[in-house]
Amino acid sequence: MIDKKKAIKVDETAVLVGLIQNDQTDVQVNEYLDELEFLAETAGVKTLKRFTQRLKHPDARSFVGKGKLDEIRKYILAKNITIVIFDDELTGSQIQNIEKELKVKTIDRSDLILDIFASRAQTAQARTQVELAQYQYILPRLKGMWTHLERQGGGVGSRGPGETEIETDRRIVKDKITVLKKRLEDFDRQSFTQRKERGEFIRVALVGYTNVGKSTIMNGLSKSDVFAENKLFATLDTTTRKCVFEQTPFLLSDTVGFIRKLPHHLVESFKSTLDEVREADVLLHVVDISHPQYEEQLTVVTKTLAELGCADKLTITIFNKMDRFEKITFDQWLEDDIKKQILKELQERWEESTKGNCVFVSAIDKINFDVLRQTILNKVRDMYQIRYPYKAEYFY
Repeated sequence: MIDKKKAIKVDETAVLVGLIQNDQTDVQVNEYLDELEFLAETAGVKTLKRFTQRLKHPDARSFVGKGKLDEIRKYILAKNITIVIFDDELTGSQIQNIEKELKVKTIDRSDLILDIFASRAQTAQARTQVELAQYQYILPRLKGMWTHLERQGGGVGSRGPGETEIETDRRIVKDKITVLKKRLEDFDRQSFTQRKERGEFIRVALVGYTNVGKSTIMNGLSKSDVFAENKLFATLDTTTRKCVFEQTPFLLSDTVGFIRKLPHHLVESFKSTLDEVREADVLLHVVDISHPQYEEQLTVVTKTLAELGCADKLTITIFNKMDRFEKITFDQWLEDDIKKQILKELQERWEESTKGNCVFVSAIDKINFDVLRQTILNKVRDMYQIRYPYKAEYFY
């Protein structure tokens, strides 16, 4: 069971560790560490320093090698650091070896994401999904992580399911995984029944990288009050609202955000939540165009959708946060004609790339929302003609 009493310690301080391999640049790895720092901030942890190491392959024993580990250890002692966070997945033995050397709690990116999911899970289904992912993460690391799991101090990385004697642990964890999968199957059946009971409505689902503004767009389109926050994974549970645009009804769903290096066991555990994406007729792919790596984020989501079997779905790409993009891109001395030309070229580029299925908006300021609503309405009406032609005539 997820122990909510073991809350994240807001006074924890961390160092981040990333590996620069052959196919990566220093800039790329620092961008990954930017995101890792945001994840840590979301979990309530303050990052004091970053360490990077260039290696062809991760060191089998300590991931970054003895020399770099010694450098990290000296900094930890000098600054009283409480946690070390690695940007890549560690094995159980690596965690054990690193903790033995550094004498502080060590977690990886997957463990941090799981901790955030555990703190954000509100419904029984979400809690079960996170708990299953936690056990699946722990199982292959069980022996090496034993001292890691024994810690009772709480904080990031210790929001785990609980421990038993090491010699029987693996069997118990496997049994627990079986029970949780059975429980999720029950939730799947309930969710399937609920989706069937919604009737013959076109379904539209918001997808995108985490923290791109999906929930804010959901609120603007459906006039509902969906939780929106400037933190990663603010939304875990799918929220569905009925919308009516010019007498044309459809169902709009907000879904969990994607992220690079998303643990595969999380994707597996959240299968029932992602079914909303699989069963949608139209996808609204929200992109934070103000983010420096927005194109890479777009690619991450596109690849994840393909893995879910959704590559061929009708998709409208919504480039959000245009207000912030203009503030970052344009200075006060830039001539208006040049600004208009830059914006025109940006729009033409993505209209060609998406075959005209894109809209540029600001969800906060409702800029271009009338165009977005009309674009969605047109696509929904077209889909009614395909799926439910006998109903479509009533929506014009």
